[in-house]
Amino acid sequence: MKKSLFFLLIPSLLFSSPYGGTLYLSTISDPKSFNGIISKESSTSDAIGFLFEGLTDRDGVTTEIEPCLAKSWDYSKDGKVWRFYLREDVKWFDGKPFTADDVVFTYNSLIYNDDIPTSSRDVLTIDGQKLLVEKVSTYTVQFTLPKPFAPLLHQLGQAIFPKHILEKAVKEKRFLSTWGVDTSPQKIIGTGPFIMTEYKPSERIVYKRNPNYWKKDKKGNSLPYIEKIVKFIVSDQQAQLASFEAKETDILSVMGKDYAYLKNKEAKGRFTLVNYGSGFGSNFLSFNQNRFALKQPKIAWFSDLSFRKAVAHAIDKEAIIKNVMLGFGFPQSSAMEEAAKFFYNGSVAKYEYNLEKAKKILEKAGYIDRNKDGIREDKKGNPIKFTLITNAENLGRRDMGVIISEDLRKIGLDVGFAPIDFNKLVNILTVSQDWDAMLIGLTGGIEPHSGKNVWETTGELHFWNQEPKDNEKKKVWQEGLSLWEKEIDAIFNKGAAELNEKKRKALYDKWQVIVSEQLPLIYTVNPATLYAIRDKFIGMKPTAYGGCLHNLEEISIKPEWR
Repeated sequence: MKKSLFFLLIPSLLFSSPYGGTLYLSTISDPKSFNGIISKESSTSDAIGFLFEGLTDRDGVTTEIEPCLAKSWDYSKDGKVWRFYLREDVKWFDGKPFTADDVVFTYNSLIYNDDIPTSSRDVLTIDGQKLLVEKVSTYTVQFTLPKPFAPLLHQLGQAIFPKHILEKAVKEKRFLSTWGVDTSPQKIIGTGPFIMTEYKPSERIVYKRNPNYWKKDKKGNSLPYIEKIVKFIVSDQQAQLASFEAKETDILSVMGKDYAYLKNKEAKGRFTLVNYGSGFGSNFLSFNQNRFALKQPKIAWFSDLSFRKAVAHAIDKEAIIKNVMLGFGFPQSSAMEEAAKFFYNGSVAKYEYNLEKAKKILEKAGYIDRNKDGIREDKKGNPIKFTLITNAENLGRRDMGVIISEDLRKIGLDVGFAPIDFNKLVNILTVSQDWDAMLIGLTGGIEPHSGKNVWETTGELHFWNQEPKDNEKKKVWQEGLSLWEKEIDAIFNKGAAELNEKKRKALYDKWQVIVSEQLPLIYTVNPATLYAIRDKFIGMKPTAYGGCLHNLEEISIKPEWR
């Protein structure tokens, strides 16, 4: 599929002032929390993403690391000691100055606090060791590493949080209940370009321009330009489409099946469709292998590699691309998306759609329809029956789930398909662990180490075989880890410390091969990156990596749309 680069630009001479106007967006789920440290789901990050910033950032077009709250940095010859020089003109929403104390607090009191369950800790440790984070002066912070850490600058995009607001909650052991969705939006204090002003569950989240934001344009004018953002909470992707058609929203992430329909309405609807080809993010099927949460006989089936391989052969990726995405999709077999380019490994194990082969694998493994009722039984006579769940708001996944479950029934597996609310699904995944099989996705990126919280066996999002909290169970769990799981742990630790890019790529190539062979996640398809964008913006530069709003503070609204 042809990729193109599309810039929505207009000469600044056409208007006198860039300020004003409202950006209307939509999201399909209420936020689960406003606490970005403990969140493990996109509904929270989606709600607070405009509010917080890290020491570094990545350019949404070039993907290069750039300064953010840190204006510059230097490091020692051995690569172990890094000093970051902070901007001195940054203020929190309440007017308090941003300083090194906030950085040290974020890392030492939040991320490296063992009482706080956070995925950030997983990606900011090296061989299980924390980074030493120290204040040098009011606007200088020093990071001392146990060994060189290749993804450091990328990982320091981690949001920084206000010490003066959150320190008391940490000391009083109530941080986990701080900044829940019942918190007044005005109390969520960040440094970002927009301030949250209103949250009405199942209706909307509203943001206003931060008048004291530190960024300036080339002429020295304060950013951002847009005055207000309204994010409507809608029930599903079909409702998002209807809202966009009704001109209630300005940007739509387009499903492949809707592309042709919208193309016919492009001119009259005063919007532009853009297509960036294969994008970031994934859709995969995973089976629950948590031995202390799932009972026999299911745990035996799902832990059986032959069982998972048979399922992989029963997923018709081309049918999903054709019927669900109407051609706007790509088969995915690797744990890195093709859009990641350098770290992507296409030479992994692939499982062609072949129901007869899937049946033979199951029969050889002892899953046979012994009573001829159309459902296979295991060696002990237990019928192979389980439930596949996904998030109901994602219509594409719902359609994918129908196709997948129907094909699994064709090979003799009694599969029930049950779409459920997204936040309920996240709770099941990360807390109760009471699930059989799940069709879900993860956000992708160009840096493999960002997935360490998923792939490391002790990671907060290693959901298919989660480390138990109980110490006695933990010991049994550790003894039961397979060699390939331990090998992935070693790869991520070595990869983080390896500064030679070619050697680093070789490590992550091997990780992708292991995942494809062992199938803890069975990848399905990667959708094309499609957007419909209202013709009201100046300076928007949508990309597959950055999306539409990576340069939000620089985007303005045409006068006739204000």
